[in-house]
Amino acid sequence: MAVIYQAVYRRASSLFCRLHSTYIRKMRYLNELKENDSLCRQAQTSGTFYLFHNLSPFLQKVGKKYLVPQLGAAEMKRILEKFKETEQWIEKSVLIGCSDEHVPHFALDLGALKKSVIESELKGSFTDLRKALFILDEKYSSLLASAQALLRWHDSHQYCSKTGQPTQKNVAGSKRVCHASGIIYYPQMSPVVITLVSDGSQCLLARQPSFPQGMYTALSGFCDVGESVEEAVRREVAEEVGLEVDSLWYSASQHWPFPSSCLMIACHALVRAQAEINMNSLELEEARWFGLEEIMEGLKREPRSSKQADGILLPWFPPKQAIAHQLICEWVKQQTS
Repeated sequence: MAVIYQAVYRRASSLFCRLHSTYIRKMRYLNELKENDSLCRQAQTSGTFYLFHNLSPFLQKVGKKYLVPQLGAAEMKRILEKFKETEQWIEKSVLIGCSDEHVPHFALDLGALKKSVIESELKGSFTDLRKALFILDEKYSSLLASAQALLRWHDSHQYCSKTGQPTQKNVAGSKRVCHASGIIYYPQMSPVVITLVSDGSQCLLARQPSFPQGMYTALSGFCDVGESVEEAVRREVAEEVGLEVDSLWYSASQHWPFPSSCLMIACHALVRAQAEINMNSLELEEARWFGLEEIMEGLKREPRSSKQADGILLPWFPPKQAIAHQLICEWVKQQTS
């Protein structure tokens, strides 16, 4: 028995090491592409490309599913030639990852070209990212969100904040440099706390006027300068719904591209039982308590099925790709365990 155990252990350890070393090699290769312009330029000739048009990703519908196509370098060259553009357009792309086989992935925004012609040529459509997150499989969400955030950052950081001179993107798009001052700019994310408030038997969800009809989610807000995550959670809950947090704990984090590149830091917060909500109407349109049964029904509901025959809107919650959905599911699990 001991011999069998040792053999199984060695095999499992060997598999773990292989997987681990694959990840390390992949991360080091990506870092090398970011730091070496010549190597990254060479990688663009063999990589795959995800297309955007004014920050909207390109999708194709196959049957009832929406997919995010990857275009090879040769196909990209053909598309650019059709628009009488040079291959130098490829250098406007940004590196967003690579496969385990070290095939690099790039994102390229073709906003200067005619959208309808591209859509007709490639048999698909450019779709607003908010809508895309509702109709795509989860595996695409993180990729498109990070790609759009990086493209948006480059579009809004073309000039040095100190000298006013143009900044230059490196080939990978991992930084911009002001050659007049020597300042290097790196893409940044703004920290945001997103908090599911509970009184032990109910959870609190809210909506802003800009939300789609019927959608409720957890409270969220940007961290102020100098704040800890804990301080930001307590302040946001106090500001938005007039409740004082007794205790809180961290759940997870997620990159989120709205309104720009944000790091969502997800937490649970506990307040006094049956506490009365005192909503800040300047920030929220509605905030209320939800019981377990209503939450479980809402999780099953699709956005388009939220309206009943009598016109009453039933509540629904963010898609699985959003960390608010994870917080709500965690709360349900706590209540039912």
